[in-house]
Amino acid sequence: MIPVERRLLIKVANMYYIENMKQSDIAAKLGMNRTTVSKYLKRAMDAGLVKISIVDDSYAYLEAALERKFNLKEVYIVSSNSDSDEVKNNMGKAGLAFLKRIIAVNKIIGFAWGSSIGALARQSALEHCSPVSVDFVPLVGGPENIDSEFHVNTICYKVAQAFSSNSHYLYAPAITKTAEIREAIIQDVNYANIVEYWNNMDIAFVGIGAPVKSSNLVWAGDFATGAFAKESIDNLAQSGVVGEICSIFYDSNGLVVKTDFTDKIIAIGLEKLRTLEYSIGIAASKEKVPAIYGALKGKFINVLISDEDTAKLLLEYEGGAPI
Repeated sequence: MIPVERRLLIKVANMYYIENMKQSDIAAKLGMNRTTVSKYLKRAMDAGLVKISIVDDSYAYLEAALERKFNLKEVYIVSSNSDSDEVKNNMGKAGLAFLKRIIAVNKIIGFAWGSSIGALARQSALEHCSPVSVDFVPLVGGPENIDSEFHVNTICYKVAQAFSSNSHYLYAPAITKTAEIREAIIQDVNYANIVEYWNNMDIAFVGIGAPVKSSNLVWAGDFATGAFAKESIDNLAQSGVVGEICSIFYDSNGLVVKTDFTDKIIAIGLEKLRTLEYSIGIAASKEKVPAIYGALKGKFINVLISDEDTAKLLLEYEGGAPI
């Protein structure tokens, strides 16, 4: 490359990238046509005279790597923090941002219960949400001993209020005391109406529970007491359980595991989640990595909202023993 040509390439690049001149204006100023300017800009790039860098203070690379590994529609990563409540709040903000982006008129949107999903509902009351005519529906019954803020009916109500839309309620526990009680509940008109919404659902937001005491799993509510106290975390782990969604247990391969509660659960079937346009899982923590991995392997979710530390562990994890 002769010196004058190099000088001209740098001059054209400086006018375009630094002075923000249009290619047509550069052409007029230098007495050449616009096509030549475009060619010079490309030659300047190829010669290394122009170097473009993207300031990446997000987690685009990490998100893309997880999307490729698990064939996901999207991964949304938030910053990690030693304060788990702060992580949940940030995931709630991310979940609401995602919902705002994909929500559309006449969609049916389902929610599970829990603190991470509750953070999304709480955030919806703090931000401006444009009115949209949609239906918000519970995906699972509500544990009786859980804080009302995290109850599935409360979550549906809060988000519906934020979007000036419609909320529906499921008047049933997540797990009934007996199979006979479940059979009675599913004969009720309320349950039949909710099932109709499940059959036509477009979007779901679910939490992911893990068989650890710190998890907001089923045992955070009814599971920990009363009729369910006899079924321990250890017993579930011995059955191959790594996690649960909507009170339904599954193993590391994403296969549903039959337990003493299988015929007592009031919830949408996990197989239905595989068919949805968007099934968004919100979860983070080292302990939940096997549970999230199992949910991804089972294709129960096609969008993941998590934190940086969990995402890095998921990239390395290939199933097996707990982290």
